[in-house]
Amino acid sequence: MRKIILCVAVSLDGMIEGPNGEYDWCFTDQDYGMSGFMKRVDAIFYGRKSYEMMLKAEQEGNANPFANIKAYVFSTLRDTSYPGTEMIRTVDAVHEIKNQPGKDIWLWGGASLTTSLLNAGLVDEMLLAVHPIVLGQGKLLFNQIDGRKHFALKSSQAYSSGLVMLSYEAKK
Repeated sequence: MRKIILCVAVSLDGMIEGPNGEYDWCFTDQDYGMSGFMKRVDAIFYGRKSYEMMLKAEQEGNANPFANIKAYVFSTLRDTSYPGTEMIRTVDAVHEIKNQPGKDIWLWGGASLTTSLLNAGLVDEMLLAVHPIVLGQGKLLFNQIDGRKHFALKSSQAYSSGLVMLSYEAKK
């Protein structure tokens, strides 16, 4: 069975974006293990807002580094669709996707989708790229989580920039 892996940049105070949706604080000076991670996945789960942020970046001339990966976009809006993606309306569909053949699935964002999948017990691993910055305001990674979710540390890697990559596995 495929795993769902939350892989996300997070500030020391638990934010995944600044107060205006910015992510300019994320380090891009090194690979930080992403090349190895990308070999593990062949699909990405996006929340609608996160996918639209990706589309906006593309329209501004930035290449989509994930263009060759199967994209699933979660949205409760019935009139939403995006070419080249599969729209998912409910978390229940995730079980079917996890049982399909393939590599693991990257839970890329956003916070609402992460909350839904975590509350449903569907997040198998977390890779948290903890950046050495306190944003003070912004969007929290974990919000409205239903009860405790237990994870075990698999590994940690500190980088010269001060970023620490933490790898956790769900205890089931």
